Amino acid sequence: MNSSFDPTDAERIESLKAAILGGLSLALTYCAIALLHSLLLSTPSPALSLLEFQVNITLLIKVAIAFLSGFLFGVTYRYAIRDDQNPQLKAGVVFAFGLVRGLAVIEGQPDITDTVLVWGILVSESLIEFAIARFLLDWAIQRRWVKPFTSS
Repeated sequence: MNSSFDPTDAERIESLKAAILGGLSLALTYCAIALLHSLLLSTPSPALSLLEFQVNITLLIKVAIAFLSGFLFGVTYRYAIRDDQNPQLKAGVVFAFGLVRGLAVIEGQPDITDTVLVWGILVSESLIEFAIARFLLDWAIQRRWVKPFTSS
């Protein structure tokens, strides 16, 4: 068995750090938004019930899904941006993940044709969640806590 450290192992560790930071960021942001919903919507209308916050197994599953989404975002973001400083590329990764996550929530609802405002809220919240994860990842990369992926 070779005891030398393979450079790809270092890349995997950096990707894991980015993934964990992305996952924690998204899960915590999701919890904060859910808590905000519970404070603002003490008597929600049926249309706004999608935004309701209840501590139960469903919430735990949703937080786990948010963590997994952020985990995958962290890895993808690190590989997509590399050591590039292109703001459109960074925003594009956030937009792609945020839009897919936000629209998936809408798609899973039986009949929400009369709640276009809620659609906008759900997609906006998803975009905000990934934007926060992006800024935290950029911050960690800037401080060299997470190293950017380099193609060389």
